[in-house]
Amino acid sequence: MLEELFGKIVDMDEEGSIKLAKEYLGSGGDAQKLLEVCRDAMAVIGDKFEKGEYFLSELILGGEIFGNIMEFTVPLIKEGDAQKLGKMVIGTVKGDIHNIGKDIFKAFVEAAGFEVVDIGVDVPEENFVEAVKEHKPDIVGMSCLITAGISSMKNTVEALKEAGLRDGIKIIIGGGRVDEEVKQFSGADAWADDAAKGVRLCRELLGVKG
Repeated sequence: MLEELFGKIVDMDEEGSIKLAKEYLGSGGDAQKLLEVCRDAMAVIGDKFEKGEYFLSELILGGEIFGNIMEFTVPLIKEGDAQKLGKMVIGTVKGDIHNIGKDIFKAFVEAAGFEVVDIGVDVPEENFVEAVKEHKPDIVGMSCLITAGISSMKNTVEALKEAGLRDGIKIIIGGGRVDEEVKQFSGADAWADDAAKGVRLCRELLGVKG
């Protein structure tokens, strides 16, 4: 069923995708696995967009499909009054309008007990700096799904350094173009290519056991 759902999202079948997602959850399916399939499908849509096979309209429709599925899926992974582990500022970096991975990650870390301040997509370096000054987070999370976002991640880390804020925070990056090499290039503390791994790393960055 999840494989079929993956295909429907990639094929832009909004009605079919939502119907199948509800059927899957109604039959006792795993909400976390469902969101991961949505993320994988959106990564494929992002690839098609970069190759010129899909256009901005498809990118936006894909985001709408995912948003609709998230509405009834995310509450199922919330843990209610979980112990507060820390505060995070998250955003998709300058040059990238994707919110899919960021939104999944946000849902997972909130369920794990983090307070999250989401500053949106296509976020310039100075906005990250202002958000860190205002909210004083323990962790900053940056997302990018396209290659152009890699330089923006590096520039954002540099801007935080210049503002004298880098030493007081941990930085985790994520998204379809992120790996160990990008982590080293950008100057981040950790990287993750899926939400569950990202939560585990955030706990580790703050020295939270278990």
